[in-house]
Amino acid sequence: MERVARSVRLAAAAAALAMMSPAVAGAQGQPAQQGQPPTYKEQVEVVATKVPETPQEVPAAIEVISGDQLAATGATTLREALSLAAGVDVAPGGDGGPAASVPEFWGLREFDAFLLVVDGIPWGGAFNPSLATLSLRDVERIEVLRGPAPVTYGATSFVGVIYVVHKSGAAAGRYATASVGSYGSGSAGLDLALPAFGSWQTRLSVDGERRGYSDDRTSYARGHASYRGSTGKTGDRMWFMADVDVLRQDPASPHPREGAALTTAVPTDANQNPAGAFVNEARVTGMFGSERTLGGGLVWTWTGSFSHSSQQQFRGFLTDVGDTADNATGYRENIDVNDVYADTHVAWPARSHVRLVAGGDFLFGNGEAAGATFAYTAPLDGATATVVPEPADLNLDAEARRSFFGAYAMAEYTPVPRLTLSAGARLNATVERHGEGDSVSHARLSGSAGAIYGLWERGVDHVRAYASYRNTFKPAAFDFSLAENEGVLAPETAQSYEGGIKARAARGRVDVEASVFRMNFENLVTSTVVDGLPALVNAGKTRFQGVETAAAFHGPHHVSGRATYSFHDSTFVDVVQAFDGVPQQLAGKRFEMSPRHLFSAGLIVAPERGVVGSLIVKYTGDRYLDKRNRALAAPFATVDAGLGYRLGAWEVRLDGRNLTDRRDPVSESEVGDAQYYLMTARRVDLTAGVRF
Repeated sequence: MERVARSVRLAAAAAALAMMSPAVAGAQGQPAQQGQPPTYKEQVEVVATKVPETPQEVPAAIEVISGDQLAATGATTLREALSLAAGVDVAPGGDGGPAASVPEFWGLREFDAFLLVVDGIPWGGAFNPSLATLSLRDVERIEVLRGPAPVTYGATSFVGVIYVVHKSGAAAGRYATASVGSYGSGSAGLDLALPAFGSWQTRLSVDGERRGYSDDRTSYARGHASYRGSTGKTGDRMWFMADVDVLRQDPASPHPREGAALTTAVPTDANQNPAGAFVNEARVTGMFGSERTLGGGLVWTWTGSFSHSSQQQFRGFLTDVGDTADNATGYRENIDVNDVYADTHVAWPARSHVRLVAGGDFLFGNGEAAGATFAYTAPLDGATATVVPEPADLNLDAEARRSFFGAYAMAEYTPVPRLTLSAGARLNATVERHGEGDSVSHARLSGSAGAIYGLWERGVDHVRAYASYRNTFKPAAFDFSLAENEGVLAPETAQSYEGGIKARAARGRVDVEASVFRMNFENLVTSTVVDGLPALVNAGKTRFQGVETAAAFHGPHHVSGRATYSFHDSTFVDVVQAFDGVPQQLAGKRFEMSPRHLFSAGLIVAPERGVVGSLIVKYTGDRYLDKRNRALAAPFATVDAGLGYRLGAWEVRLDGRNLTDRRDPVSESEVGDAQYYLMTARRVDLTAGVRF
């Protein structure tokens, strides 16, 4: 408890520093003379309506994180990139391997509850977000929307959207980096603009890394390349993208719980996987599109993509916390998934105070898995790995074919300058089949309505209030568990209500936001065990509500700061689940792994030349590890800090992550029963970069 208390005091100190440092969230400041405010430059987003808008004009909680901010904090992972995002908590690792992560929005931490979009396409296609293959190399910005996805996305979400935008083929500049770090980690990468071919401009990113961990026999190695080409300018352009990611992971083991606490029979860094365990993946994605200005100023945009991913895994999980024979169950599985995505829409220019966007999209996914299970004996201390032959007969299978089609329209109406009304509607048509079962189809409307009103306006400064309602529909998740050919689960549905304030002051140097939300959820998909195999089930009715706030400042001397606080109340309303064969009603219980209190604060110094540095504190409140609320995990805080120097084209920096060395449970395994992944241990990385 003393360590937590010290961390909380440090968090409060960082927040106080942030409050004393003028900055603006999501805004970029140009070099300013001493005592003069920075030149204000608004960021834009496209996640909400598919057309560029400022987050301050949209009736939703949206934050834009620039590539410059990522560079200023040395962020290379999703947790680091979103460390100061309001209401968001990202747990590193998880069942997807050490390169993956498990984000939480609105108090819900599920692998499929949010939507990941990369350069305009759903990253993971018709199934689940492919977080392990997400690259944050050469990023222009990350847009974070809290709450359900807009009606323009068929692969929808209920609680949030992460939209990653890489630099386009027309971007200039060349950059190379190399790093070394804890546990044998290292990386090297190169981003550069290639010579133009006529009007066709291209950009290439190539990088590789190896990251080790304190956990026994845990690491990953990645090779990645991305080609991006484009021609023309806004209103008349074409683009193409090809991305290849090859990932080799040696997975960690989640830590078992016995009763109300994590077991002490298993050391913190123990790994009970069989010898030679792996979670490997290769993903290839191609995307193309165009934007054309038609008669009357209409802008027609179309995008198409294809991706193929191949995953192989050989791993195991404890089933008995004891030094007994066959105390673990192993899995050997191959999963191949193909995805096709297409979107076309037309944006009408604003006329008579009205702007329209209308179009349709199609998302198809086909996946097949073949695997086998086996029993083996794993030492609890993980000192040695048990040698287990890989099963030759992959006699279990899982298969899914999904087609999502949607027609959508969105409208914005501004009857007076300070008031904007918005509405959207989507007709969803889905067809899905698992294994040799019958196809299941659904036709369902979903929609949204919102309003934002300027209570006070003066130049770039303002106070605006907004409110929104969203009705959301989504086919149930499918994760290729070897027990999942039994049938198609009922689709998930939700109704959400949100309201808030967006304020800007001090000539654009200060941003403050606050929002409240409530979401009523039906048929939420959760994990269970069927005949000893992990599977998914519908979970009845749940409720998510809370408050989220943030304050950010940007001032002279390239100093910025940000502080956030969120309160999340995630509760079962009507859910019956069997424990030890006995059905139990969970109404009134808090949702597992959902902390009520989240706090973050950061201070960033990022001049173009000279000393650069950052200090970021994150606090995670207590949370129940189980659905019956019998195991309460203590709150904890982490501290990240970086220090470096920029000299012309060169930069060198030293970054420390989780300097408090907290090893608290941060996400629950969907495979290992009552087992939890821990916060990764303290690490330090030294990075050098050069622009040329």
